[in-house]
Amino acid sequence: MAHLQSSTRIPVLWAAAYGPHRPRTVRLLARSLLRVRAFAHDLALADHVPSGGY
Repeated sequence: MAHLQSSTRIPVLWAAAYGPHRPRTVRLLARSLLRVRAFAHDLALADHVPSGGY
């Protein structure tokens, strides 16, 4: 169930990161959170691929 909750929050982050009517600081923070989430996702996948990933 946690997977469903995390996936539903991403569109909110995307809207905050790339929405036209958001303050600059909110957009920068949301984009940073998206980058951190992508890095954590890639790092988690690296544990499960035979090539080693990172």
